[in-house]
Amino acid sequence: MAKKDLFTGEDIALINQEFGDLIDNLVRCNSPEDIDLITRAFNLANKSHMNMRRRSGEPYIIHPIEVAKIVNREIGLGAKSIAAALLHDVVEDTEYTLEDINKLFGERITSIIDGLTKISGTYNNENNSLQAENFRKMLLTLSDDLRVILIKTADRLHNMRTLDSLPERKKMKVAGETIYLYAPLAHRLGLFAIKTELEDLSLKYRHPRIYDEIARKMKHGEKKNQLIINRFSLPIIEKLEAEKISFDINGRPKSIYSVWKKMQTKNVPFEEIYDILAVRIVFDPAENISEKSTCWNIYSLITDIYMPKPDRLRDWISRPKANGYEALHLTVMGPHGRWVEVQIRSRRMDEFAERGYAAHWKYKGDTAQENELDKWIKKIREMLENPNQDPIEFLDEFKMNLFSSEIMVFTPKGNIITLPKGATALDLAYEIHTEIGNTAIGAKVNYRLMPLSTPLQSGDQVEIITSDKSKPTSDWLNYVTLAKAKSSIRHSLKKDSDYFAGRGRELLTLQLSNENLPEDEETMERLNDHYEAESKDELFTKIGSGAIILDNLRKIVKKGATSRLMKYWDLKISSSGKNPAPDKATPPAIDKKVPFLLRENIDNEKRSYEIASCCNPIPGDEVVGYLASDNRLIIHKPKCQVAIRLMSNEGHNLVAVKWTIHKLVSFLARININGIDRIGIINDVTKIISEELSVNMRNINVSVNEGIFEGTIDLYVHHTRDLNNLILVLSNIKGVERVKRVEEF
Repeated sequence: MAKKDLFTGEDIALINQEFGDLIDNLVRCNSPEDIDLITRAFNLANKSHMNMRRRSGEPYIIHPIEVAKIVNREIGLGAKSIAAALLHDVVEDTEYTLEDINKLFGERITSIIDGLTKISGTYNNENNSLQAENFRKMLLTLSDDLRVILIKTADRLHNMRTLDSLPERKKMKVAGETIYLYAPLAHRLGLFAIKTELEDLSLKYRHPRIYDEIARKMKHGEKKNQLIINRFSLPIIEKLEAEKISFDINGRPKSIYSVWKKMQTKNVPFEEIYDILAVRIVFDPAENISEKSTCWNIYSLITDIYMPKPDRLRDWISRPKANGYEALHLTVMGPHGRWVEVQIRSRRMDEFAERGYAAHWKYKGDTAQENELDKWIKKIREMLENPNQDPIEFLDEFKMNLFSSEIMVFTPKGNIITLPKGATALDLAYEIHTEIGNTAIGAKVNYRLMPLSTPLQSGDQVEIITSDKSKPTSDWLNYVTLAKAKSSIRHSLKKDSDYFAGRGRELLTLQLSNENLPEDEETMERLNDHYEAESKDELFTKIGSGAIILDNLRKIVKKGATSRLMKYWDLKISSSGKNPAPDKATPPAIDKKVPFLLRENIDNEKRSYEIASCCNPIPGDEVVGYLASDNRLIIHKPKCQVAIRLMSNEGHNLVAVKWTIHKLVSFLARININGIDRIGIINDVTKIISEELSVNMRNINVSVNEGIFEGTIDLYVHHTRDLNNLILVLSNIKGVERVKRVEEF
């Protein structure tokens, strides 16, 4: 929330300077009418945000101006979008209403601002997420006007650039939400430069130590890398000039996030990431020569000079990515034995890669051919058509649709369908048509009969086999990854459930009437207990589907009454006895505004926090706390996928946490060790762990294959310092090649 503080002369001068910079650098909207619209929007925003400051202390209006600059320069939108960016917080933070905006700026800008305005007021549903609801509200405008998403992405980018002023737990919330949703969304819209910056900034705030370490190492090798790129580029420049190709060439290192991601994926240190360097060639197509031909010609010229790595060729010219990205990527062996990635693009492809669909989306009434973005928007619209869907479930399904790794499969007629990597034959069935999915019984993958759960590979030709007698079962939810498939299966199961529940209710009512038994709450509770049903609806459904046969009703109801009486007396006796069971201590209330100290427990009492089993953090790790509904504080690593999901759905329940000194309590950790096998090597390893370092082991699992041993060891440590020391000592044992901590197990 912005705070009030009278502006000084310096503040007003800064505001005018920043707005002047915006007006002086308009990209595609510098007509008098456009400038008038932008100026009117600024004047209203400036007036409404007067004397309001951000948490950093700067005038609040600077934020909308910076968002407008991103919308203008980095995304390339027009005057209405810039005006909406300047006004995007007016309705949310001031007394102006959407009706006021509509009178002054018209319906289109009002619609955009409505999509950008967060839900306000009291939000009582404990099972829902305000973050998820706000995101869903914004997406409701997606099919009408893509600019809402683009401006929101610009807003998020500036918030990430100025995140330092927020408290720690809010940094984690915003950074987690960014990597979970906004970076993939920017990628899906083709905003690659923005996507890369969002990823880097998210890493910076979720893992500051890791970010700083990688940045320092990349800075240290900057001069050397530049020399390699210059030496690498020189013969390519000579060849391209000899061919009279007009081009620009520039070299750049990979982003910090992509380097970290590769370190995680390959489980290797920074020093073993060899393809850090990349060179981009952007050419101007010659007359009468296609862009595709020129790309392959440049590819041929490069591979005449350097040896390519065959498995690293990426052809996104013949078949562009689903977000419209076109380029030819190859990796070659450059000077000093370093792999270098080369990206080849035309000028048009480069503009598209940097701004994606931002400058090319289709307005209503345009008769242009449907593109991949239009298809994606259709999928999101289908998801939004279910008004009763749980917002967190919607968010997860939306996330599934932001896939970056894609496969392309063929129908029997040769049509191409793009699916996320990991999609199954059943996903494809629902992608073709809901009815085909609902009646599917199997699939022919490359002419071989396969089950519906079969994961598909790029290039597979798939025929779906259907039967009128087939219908979805709950197991199918485990076979699919696409949101559309999951939604269709759930809808079909609900229809069946409703039918069986109605039928079951009728059968039970009839049977109770025949037995002269009352159909009251007490009877229903006894039946639920006996048949292990969670609710009346589940009981009715089981009866209607034949899973429960209604016999001995009278005996069940009478037995239920007796057992309840016994339970009552048991309860009275135990509660009045000499040694009543102690009540569970209620965890103390936690103040989310201050960092929670993870203290060591000396008196063997129950800790006031829990260590998440999904990521097993230990003292010394970067951690974040999640306050569960029962006031339990669960400690996660920020890079844990569960934690990232919680940051994006339940950011209000995050707590900043800090380790205190731990000398008594031990925490479970796992290491992976491999090397060249020899007699006694495992004995040396275990002896050092248990005798020299006094570390307790819980489990050891080692296998040997053709003279190479590999294994994992579970052990108890007090701090990451102890673990790092252990890894260092074990690495010095003769024959040991590598020792690494296993982050998640």
